[in-house]
Amino acid sequence: MNAIYRTLGISKQAFHQRVDLNIRQQEELEQFLPIIRQVREDHPRMAAREMYRLIQPQTIGRDRFEAFCFEHGFKLDIKRNFHRTTNSLGVTRFENLVEGFELKGINQVWVSDITYYEMNGRFYYLTFIMDLYSRRILGYSASNNLFTENTTIPALIMAIRRRNGYDLERLIFHSDGGGQYYSKEFLRLTKQTGIRNSMCEDVFGNTHAERINGTIKNAYLGSYNPQNPVQLNNMLIKAVKMYNEQKPHKALKGLCPQVFEDLLSGLLTEMELINKRKKVAKKENLTIINNFV
Repeated sequence: MNAIYRTLGISKQAFHQRVDLNIRQQEELEQFLPIIRQVREDHPRMAAREMYRLIQPQTIGRDRFEAFCFEHGFKLDIKRNFHRTTNSLGVTRFENLVEGFELKGINQVWVSDITYYEMNGRFYYLTFIMDLYSRRILGYSASNNLFTENTTIPALIMAIRRRNGYDLERLIFHSDGGGQYYSKEFLRLTKQTGIRNSMCEDVFGNTHAERINGTIKNAYLGSYNPQNPVQLNNMLIKAVKMYNEQKPHKALKGLCPQVFEDLLSGLLTEMELINKRKKVAKKENLTIINNFV
């Protein structure tokens, strides 16, 4: 190898630094497609150069980013159907294990997605992991880049810790085809836990996770209006807490995710819930019907 280094006129250290950079660039490119699609849906006439300024890739130059967008049909004068994207990067694909799956309890299916949040003219990235049965957000993260170690991995670690004591063997983890969900580090973590990876084939195959994105961004963070990364992180914590512990869900018989799970686990009985509602209603001078809705 030393002879090769001498022939190339480069040191061993510089060679490996260049290889690492190329790997980093390739990883980042593979992670862009879902975010670019979201941006283009929200801003139909936004050019690739404008998207570059907003997304602010860490390792990719403007020209390479624009070329990547054009290769995948995001040039403004080309009308394409973005329901499917061409797999030109050797993207790993997992079978869709959720389609036709009958949910019977928690920790059977977790769904996840990454979205962007624009703050003061700059993009930040939010990752959420939700239990599909209880609708509870188990893991989340906020980052100023799309790297796996700052998006899906911390969110998954949080979710696993919150389910400490539960058997997660055979749990289905469902996502889109974003590169953060098939990186070596992420797959090593799912394999260690016994989690099965699942992916949707198009943008309509992960609607529950995408709905969480919109809820947290529009119903909570949009009103909280964070102004810097520290505020964004703190307000994200607050938003998830409000969503999990107070927001009622029609699919959960009007309960919030946390109360729904407490009832399932026996930590809360229906009578305790009714009495709790009575106390709240009495305090607010309201009347409620004594039945479990």
